[in-house]
Amino acid sequence: MVKKVLLSSLDFLLFSNLFIAICAVAQGLVTYYLLGIQPDKYILAIIFFGTLGLYNFSMLLSKPKDPANSPLMRVRWIFSHHRLIISITLISALCLIPLGLLYLSIEGKLLMLFTGALAISYNLPFLTLGGQKIGLKNIPLIKLFLVAFIWSISCVLLPIVETEHNHLLNISTGETLLLVAMRFLFIAAITVPFDVRDLFQNKIVMLKTIPALLGDKKAFLFCQFLLGGYLLLLVLFRQTVNLEVISLTVTIGLTGWLIYKSNTEKNEYYYFLYLDGMMLLQYLLLVLLHLFF
Repeated sequence: MVKKVLLSSLDFLLFSNLFIAICAVAQGLVTYYLLGIQPDKYILAIIFFGTLGLYNFSMLLSKPKDPANSPLMRVRWIFSHHRLIISITLISALCLIPLGLLYLSIEGKLLMLFTGALAISYNLPFLTLGGQKIGLKNIPLIKLFLVAFIWSISCVLLPIVETEHNHLLNISTGETLLLVAMRFLFIAAITVPFDVRDLFQNKIVMLKTIPALLGDKKAFLFCQFLLGGYLLLLVLFRQTVNLEVISLTVTIGLTGWLIYKSNTEKNEYYYFLYLDGMMLLQYLLLVLLHLFF
């Protein structure tokens, strides 16, 4: 009975996209930590509701013909809780709109609108390719870069833009580019294993991803290359190897190990809890570092 309740709670946390929204907030907090400034609670709220709403809206747009018989547990759960997902999406939008209008600068509003438009276009079939209506993700090889780009804007560039607007800190273009590039590489690395897991499913819907081009083994090597690039940029950003760099290096090493151990036989909890959870772990380790050192 207890196990059933725990699993049901975990399913709700992961498949309602609450967990990924929490991870997005954690990534925003990592940005603030690396900049050495107090987090803006309103920006973090915008990141949370934006991620929650857009992820759920994206899932609703990509509803398969027979979700009850989908091989993916997440899809079956979402469309067996269809009204709940719609309610969460609407609540997120209702919270996001006033937050954006009241607490974002003009630059922040434009950035949020741009990011939202990209995220919605991810699944929205507004393009025509080969006589079929497709979203941006169906453009060959663009999916990985689109996801990483959207996350980098929302979790790094938006906090930086608002921080500069409020005159809390003057951040150089070089530092901004390094932080955005670091986040891009990290998010890209943890996104590839999801495409490897969905390789067969992606072929059915004619979605051409990096694993479809390289094969699963080379795709996993590509991930390690991306993580190596993240570490290099981290050292360049900090210009030293301190405890903070070591802490983030630990999470990158663990991420690399999880990617190495991932395969099509791993269940969905492995991906949505462990791999996505690396985004949350990054911030938690930085907090522990601050508390004890």
